[in-house]
Amino acid sequence: MRSDYHDNLRQLAQLQHQICLQDRTAIADATQALVTADIELAEAAIDSAARVDTMTQQAEQESIRLLTLQAPVASELRQVVTAIQLIGNLQRMGALAGHVAVSARRRHPDFVVADPVRPLITRMGAAAVAIATSAAEVLESGNPDSAAALDAQDDAMDRLHEELLGLVLNPDWGYGVTAAVDLTLLGRYYERFADNAVEVGRRTIFLATGETAETWTPPCPE
Repeated sequence: MRSDYHDNLRQLAQLQHQICLQDRTAIADATQALVTADIELAEAAIDSAARVDTMTQQAEQESIRLLTLQAPVASELRQVVTAIQLIGNLQRMGALAGHVAVSARRRHPDFVVADPVRPLITRMGAAAVAIATSAAEVLESGNPDSAAALDAQDDAMDRLHEELLGLVLNPDWGYGVTAAVDLTLLGRYYERFADNAVEVGRRTIFLATGETAETWTPPCPE
């Protein structure tokens, strides 16, 4: 019976990994839709975000079932409770990718992003894909060192976000208030996407070590 419970826990972890990969697909398609005004890619990203929502509901239900199925011991309880928290982060990543895609769809056939800003949005999209890829790898490996490294990728996204705000707030901005509002919102979506990926890493550190990201220190190399 206990081995079945552990099998269920492994299946839940695999589902979280699959959700994170779906988040990555959604943000990749949404970014491409933004910079190319491709309505089909925007719709594909929105569909991916909807699949994330469905998958996270399934994962949440399974987590609650495992929590009530048996009396979990300390490590099992930590895994189930952490899974519930992780699911929230993964769901928000999908929702944020969906917001990006909806922005592209709302302005179609016009571009949301002015031509000079598109390279920067492309870089933000690439940073989002990279951190989602790393978060998925962390979910698969459970490695706390790799989980801690997500902070550095988030710092890169923060710098890109600051660069975007600098362009929008520049007195020489010449693309109007609507474009400025759109870009401000898009910047926030990408920043929050990366923040939630970092939370995936922080929760993985707790799952692997029993310590918070703030208190855990990597072992010194021999």
